[in-house]
Amino acid sequence: MAKTVVGILLCGLVGLLLLWVGLHDAVRVRRLRQHGVRTAGTVVDNVRVDSNNGPSWAPVIAFVDHHGYRVEFTPRMRGSGMGLATGREVTVVYLREDPQTARVLMRRHMTGPVYFMLAGALAFLCGVVAIAASA
Repeated sequence: MAKTVVGILLCGLVGLLLLWVGLHDAVRVRRLRQHGVRTAGTVVDNVRVDSNNGPSWAPVIAFVDHHGYRVEFTPRMRGSGMGLATGREVTVVYLREDPQTARVLMRRHMTGPVYFMLAGALAFLCGVVAIAASA
């Protein structure tokens, strides 16, 4: 009984946290689409990123913000189909007050993190239902 309650609480808390992160990111994407500054960026490098799933490559994108400063960032979404070739020109969108919010203006880079977080939240919240139903 105690293990069931702990399982429900842990899965519920993780599910709610992922839901909050996903919704927060969705609001950011909406702000970027509505109020973001669009500019040209260039993929200047691809760096190796080690994770639990093994190594992958992440593009490093550089652009010049509205103040004339060079900004570099690495997109949050990585993995198969997310790579960008070095030297490729891409459209970048960022919030004027925070150029570090930059994202590549492609559907997979804009909404991918949102869908990933919301899918994780759904999985954990379904886990809560499954644990409660089996108790």
